[in-house]
Amino acid sequence: MLSVISYPVFIISVIVALVLSSSLFPLGWFEYRPEWLGLMVFYWTFRAPAQFGILLAWCLGLLLDVLEATPLGVNALAMGLIAFLVLTVHQRLRMYPLPQQCLMVFLLLGINQMLVHFIKQTLGAEDSGFSYLWPALTSALVWPVLCILLDNLNRKLG
Repeated sequence: MLSVISYPVFIISVIVALVLSSSLFPLGWFEYRPEWLGLMVFYWTFRAPAQFGILLAWCLGLLLDVLEATPLGVNALAMGLIAFLVLTVHQRLRMYPLPQQCLMVFLLLGINQMLVHFIKQTLGAEDSGFSYLWPALTSALVWPVLCILLDNLNRKLG
């Protein structure tokens, strides 16, 4: 596992995730867009639990709330929940091979999406069905590429 964390890689990856979360996806495919910031919170909490925790994840979620113009605190709560869940299982998660990590990404980001969907429904959104789980599935499919890419960047720059 990684012993040295490259802070420039961390900062750039979070900025890229925020940009990808707020734009750069065709409108028809918007519901299939991976949960980019959730993936970054998952990755950095998984790889560097001592440096990246619930408070930083909550602050990033608050920033995403501002960027997406969603009710303040919705994404902050969801990102804090992802960080908490990853922190509770990160020791076990380190032993899993990449396909099982993909399953855990799907499960934890699916819980995140369910929480956000529930809060938006409570606030009066008209969305129904299970289409809100597509980002969790696409995030799980993106996880191996993202994990390998960030691990290699961290090794080279760390």
